Amino acid sequence: MAVSKCIKYSLFFFNLLFWISGCIILGVSIYLKVSKDNNKITDVAVPGIDLLIAIGVIIMVLGFLGCCGAIKENKCMLLLFFIGLLLIFILLLAAGILGAVGEEKSKQWVREKLQKLLPLSSQPADVQTDLQALEEKAKCCGLINGAQDWGSSIPSSCSCTDTSASCEMVGGKNVYKTPCIQFVTDFMQQHLTVALGIAFAIAVVMLFGMAFAMTLYCQIGKVESSTA
Repeated sequence: MAVSKCIKYSLFFFNLLFWISGCIILGVSIYLKVSKDNNKITDVAVPGIDLLIAIGVIIMVLGFLGCCGAIKENKCMLLLFFIGLLLIFILLLAAGILGAVGEEKSKQWVREKLQKLLPLSSQPADVQTDLQALEEKAKCCGLINGAQDWGSSIPSSCSCTDTSASCEMVGGKNVYKTPCIQFVTDFMQQHLTVALGIAFAIAVVMLFGMAFAMTLYCQIGKVESSTA
């Protein structure tokens, strides 16, 4: 009686792809982390870069364990691989459910985070610069309450130069009426939808990985018992 080579090499190539995907996630996450183009305002809505780095490292470790366990037919590595996949699968499932049903809570969380940045005139120069860049891009002004979030010093980035946008007169200036929280929450929702899609895809792949790992683990156990 021997271990199925089909299962063995299928698990090896699965884990090789799993390890490569972990490298890609880690590389992209580190790039986003060190990128000078990151905006501190939108970072409030999508604070998961550090989490992505951790996920990339964990996937790389699990992929390595799975590859070694499959090639060496090591039951300990295969069991660790299976347990690791199962834990991540449960976490992804829980995160997916919370993300799907907690949309309003997520928006409230973003509002509370942005509220801490008021008044905007008291924020550091880099935060003000990032917000002004966001205002020009999203055609909005202020964060929560509109132009009044800036107090008496409304920046030129609030100036309503697009006739298709909603404008209002504040302090003798024609400024964008829409506060930027709308753009930030939409931005968060788009990334949340993408994240949920990726999490679902990874969870499905993990089910196959767990099935391969447990099948190979059982076959190795039968071989060992038959040769004992």
